[in-house]
Amino acid sequence: MSAIDYDIGSTAAEAEEAPRSGNLDNLRPLPRISVHVFCESEQLQQVMDRCANDRRMSKVNLRITSGGTAAAANMFASTPTPNLIVLETRANSRNLLAELAPLAAVCDPSTKVIIVGYHNDIALYRELMRNGISEYIVQPVDMNDIMTAMAGIFIDPDAEPLGRSIAFVGAKGGVGASTIAHNCAFGISTLFSTETILADLDLPYGTANIDFDQDPAQGIAEAVYAPERLDEVFLDRLLTKCSQHLSLLAAPSMLDRAYDFDGQAFLPVLDVLQRSAPVAVLDVPHQWTEWTRSVLAAVDEVVICAAPDLANLRNTKNLIDALRKLRPNDKAPHLILNQVGMPKRPEINPVEFCAPLETDPIAIIPFDINLFGNAANSGRMISETDPKSPVAETFAQISHIVTGRIAVKKAKRGGLLGRLKRK
Repeated sequence: MSAIDYDIGSTAAEAEEAPRSGNLDNLRPLPRISVHVFCESEQLQQVMDRCANDRRMSKVNLRITSGGTAAAANMFASTPTPNLIVLETRANSRNLLAELAPLAAVCDPSTKVIIVGYHNDIALYRELMRNGISEYIVQPVDMNDIMTAMAGIFIDPDAEPLGRSIAFVGAKGGVGASTIAHNCAFGISTLFSTETILADLDLPYGTANIDFDQDPAQGIAEAVYAPERLDEVFLDRLLTKCSQHLSLLAAPSMLDRAYDFDGQAFLPVLDVLQRSAPVAVLDVPHQWTEWTRSVLAAVDEVVICAAPDLANLRNTKNLIDALRKLRPNDKAPHLILNQVGMPKRPEINPVEFCAPLETDPIAIIPFDINLFGNAANSGRMISETDPKSPVAETFAQISHIVTGRIAVKKAKRGGLLGRLKRK
């Protein structure tokens, strides 16, 4: 079952004899995750219906389907797997691992799995844990069992943050970093049905609200200026829904005050974002201040967006060098070349641009004033404006790369992404 290669949650590490039920009064709300439950019994269906109506599950995108392991394997053969699969099965200890094999073959590595079974077998429990299953619960189960198991996986205070944070920053103003960030956030949420939060950190001039045709009354300013109030519940009030799986933490985009922040000002926001959704995309303005340095040093992935001219080359080189010092144990930032082939503008060939940087771009986006202009003026993303365009495909591929679903083997010169190797 190598295809199901999950990290074991804290519940799996506890002694087998420990009680599974917990006090839901002390249970924190579950984060913004997607959960798909496959029920073989009416009893589990009723339990999950109760869970769906609990206030602690208000952020969870829950789907309940009748069927067992075969139904799950068949469904996820053609669709992305969610953050958590809850699977009921009557298979015994001799047959269970073999029954799970087809599902293991189609599961994303990051997906967690809880098995609801009918055999109180410690040897089976240990074998499942060794094979990456997050928890095994024996029927009959109640709401406490299910929600405590889910909480043990996703809101264990000692566990690594659930959410993956991805920061997009421009090497120079006007290179389209915000447009790329917004399209990638939309792509991640749409392609993978993953709950995603887009945070616009450019408080005076942010454009995310315009790009998504939104006019929220509140947003990131309230979060930054009230860190003592900031938690998942408060953040949820500040978010604006842009699509089924995408929420926006918008910038005020007003000049009614000076936006001066200390170096740590945005780290509480980042911490809550990572606890609130599987993916947080940060649109970082083209500035070099203590707070932008702190954000870029703290996120999981950094994406530098640049246009192919000399000033961008110099700034990109400086950014890469600075980030290597700030993030010595992390991989180098990703690079995207944008606005390539602008008419009548002298530019540096992508190969010559990347040579002194000692890195290859993950994408080369051609200049297309009509496509990007029409999308911006209509408050829509590229994949909504022209879903069959090569640029839409490029954004889809970027979304795969920055979320770790695809690794670039070698970038293709002078166009879209080249040879890709699936992990």
